Amino acid sequence: MTDHDSLYKELLRTFFKEFMELFYPETAVHIDFNAVEFLSEEVVVDIVGGTKKRLDILVKTRLKHEHAFILVHQEPQAYYQEEFPERMFIYTARLYEKYRLRVLPIAIISHRRHSTEPDGFGWGLPNLEVLRFRYHRLQLRKLDWEDYVHSDNPVAAALLSSMGYNEEEKVRLKLEFIRMMTRLQLDPARMELLAVFFDSYLPLTKEEEQQVWQEAEHLYGIGGIEVMEWKTHFERYAKEEGKEEGIREGIEQGIEKGIEKGKLEVARQMIAERLDPALIAKVTGLPLEDINRMRQ
Repeated sequence: MTDHDSLYKELLRTFFKEFMELFYPETAVHIDFNAVEFLSEEVVVDIVGGTKKRLDILVKTRLKHEHAFILVHQEPQAYYQEEFPERMFIYTARLYEKYRLRVLPIAIISHRRHSTEPDGFGWGLPNLEVLRFRYHRLQLRKLDWEDYVHSDNPVAAALLSSMGYNEEEKVRLKLEFIRMMTRLQLDPARMELLAVFFDSYLPLTKEEEQQVWQEAEHLYGIGGIEVMEWKTHFERYAKEEGKEEGIREGIEQGIEKGIEKGKLEVARQMIAERLDPALIAKVTGLPLEDINRMRQ
């Protein structure tokens, strides 16, 4: 089962600036991205409902023209929940109660439900509007992936697979992702993160994968996509076998081709990018305890 929370958490932590610039440029111009602090995961308690929810992304940052901080709460939502707007209000209220800072709430909706999701919560009486709470709603399935393929934003590349597409477009969608990745020319750690995210939301059959890489080699030549082909190979193998040995075998094949200098170097690069240790262990095949020791 796809771990939606972890995937989105790593994507947003690594590319927070790029996410804001892509989807909320009018807000991004006011944020000082040199003053960004990812706060420890917050647990928000719904006293009435008796539930606890760990917030996925909570960012403390400064506005450029004010001597004041704000909180940016990004909440990925992979499943439809009728009470989600109320939850967003409760989370925002709890954060304000604790920090006494203005909160910018953003809901990232990735489930496949086609009806438009609400972007607010509130109530009123016949002669009084008591509460009107609003939040940014990014409903990915409502976006046309073809509108983003010419972007040089890495978040756009990753989220192509979560946007609106039909089954007939899957091969072309993967090809456009490869085109974007070769154009971006990111370091291996960031490339790996984007590729893992993309493939998790756009699973292809063996035949479709073969078609993708045949067309990719024809379009770009094998030299320009070696890293991506290596990644696709071992990720697909691991999914089919359901074993960590599949991941390790894919990495070893990649090393034999001279694509990476070694597991430790890849791990160090990913640690430097502050990626999740579990993701690093999955990608490199190194034991999690070794990853944690390297992070110290």
